[in-house]
Amino acid sequence: MLDLIAPLLLFVLAMSITPGPNVLMVAASAANFGVRPTVPHMLGVTIGFPAMVFAVGAGLSGVFHAYPQIHVALKYVGAAYLLFLAWKIANAGRAQAGGAKASPISLIQAALFQWVNPKAWIAAVGAIATYTTLGGNLLVESTIIALLFAAVSLPCLFIWAAMGAGIGRFLESPRARLAFNLSMAALLVASLVPVLW
Repeated sequence: MLDLIAPLLLFVLAMSITPGPNVLMVAASAANFGVRPTVPHMLGVTIGFPAMVFAVGAGLSGVFHAYPQIHVALKYVGAAYLLFLAWKIANAGRAQAGGAKASPISLIQAALFQWVNPKAWIAAVGAIATYTTLGGNLLVESTIIALLFAAVSLPCLFIWAAMGAGIGRFLESPRARLAFNLSMAALLVASLVPVLW
């Protein structure tokens, strides 16, 4: 597997920094709430996704091959949850019923979100299928892949949070903030199109 580390690192970087549900939500959260309140969200992704990669490597993908209906159900649950998150982003920063203000996604919510995030599944299964070796120790190799994702994910998320916070400075008016939030929510919904169709 050592000869695969360099290409694996490039794959991990590409999956961690390119637009997808996680980075869009982090950017939107930082734009609305700031970087510091978004840190639990980033840590949830950094913990939750590597845990999922390890679980896939430890055999969860075999369950999906044996029972494809579980995979289909998970895809639709994930799509529904992404729609809920898009709604949450669209309403971020606005007062809710009873005067309560929206809040960023928590560490636990972000960690659990990985299990219904379509891009996360594609990245996890792709990494395990491509960067483990035939006859190698799958648990050790899965651990290495998961640790690489954990190491690369947080810095990439901080980049997106910083961009979101920078954009947030231009969103002083409620109208501009609403337009940004609706745009980010629409991008999140658009990320579902290739997965569902």
